[in-house]
Amino acid sequence: MTARATRATTRRVLRQLARDHRTIAMLLVLPALLLTLLWWMFGDTPDPATGQPLFDPLGARLMGLFPMLIMFVITSVTTLRERTSGTMERLMASPASKGDVVVGYALAFGLVASLQALVLVGYSVFVLGLDINGATWALALIIVLDALLGTALGLAASSLARTEFQAVQMMPAVILPQLLLSGLFMPRSELPQVLGWVSDVLPMSYAIDGINHLLAGDTSSIWPQVAILAGFIVASLILGVSTLRRQTA
Repeated sequence: MTARATRATTRRVLRQLARDHRTIAMLLVLPALLLTLLWWMFGDTPDPATGQPLFDPLGARLMGLFPMLIMFVITSVTTLRERTSGTMERLMASPASKGDVVVGYALAFGLVASLQALVLVGYSVFVLGLDINGATWALALIIVLDALLGTALGLAASSLARTEFQAVQMMPAVILPQLLLSGLFMPRSELPQVLGWVSDVLPMSYAIDGINHLLAGDTSSIWPQVAILAGFIVASLILGVSTLRRQTA
C-alpha cells in the first residue's frame, strides 16, 4: 500500500459521489426524514418508565440502525458497480494495490458516513429536541462508528457479491438479524440463551448497548462498546481486502 495511491482513490470516489445528487440526498436527508416521522408519531407520547417523551429512547436507538443500513446499501451497490463496469479492475492494473483500493474507498465513504452521522445527531438534538442523559458527543461518536461499520460491511459484501442484485440481497442477511437481536425490541438479557449467544457476535448489539448506557446517563461505560465496534470495522475491512477480486465474472 502507498499513501499516494490511497489518496488518489479517495479523491476519485469523493468526486464521483459529489456529482450524484440523489445519493447525497439519500445519505444526508433520508435518515433525518425518518427520524422526523418517528418524532411526529411519538414526540408527545410519554415513556411509561420515565415519563419523558417516548421519542427520546426510540430515536436514540434507531439512530444506531439508520446510518448502518443506509451506508451498507450505498457502499455495497456503488462499489460493486465500480467492479462490474471495469473501473476497479483498471485501478488495480495501475500501481494501486487491493489494499490501496479498499482503503481508498473506505476513507471516501467513511468521510461521507461521518458527515451523515453528525448531521443526523445534530438534527435530532437541536431541531427535534432529542434528550439523552449522557453526553451528546458520546452519542455522536457511537453513531459515527455505526455509520463507518455500515461502510465497512458494505465493502466486504461488495467483495463477495457478483452482481448488484446479490449485494442488495445480502442486506436482509446482514442487517435484519441485527435489527431483531441487538436489543431494539427487547433487552438482550431477556433473549433465549441461544439467541443471546448470536446477539453477542452481532456488531449492532454493541452500538445499542452503548446508546443504552447514554440513556441511563452513564457516559463513562461506553468505551468497551466503542472498542468492539472499532474492532468490527477493522475486521470487515480486512475481509474486504482479502476477498476482493480483480474482475467480476
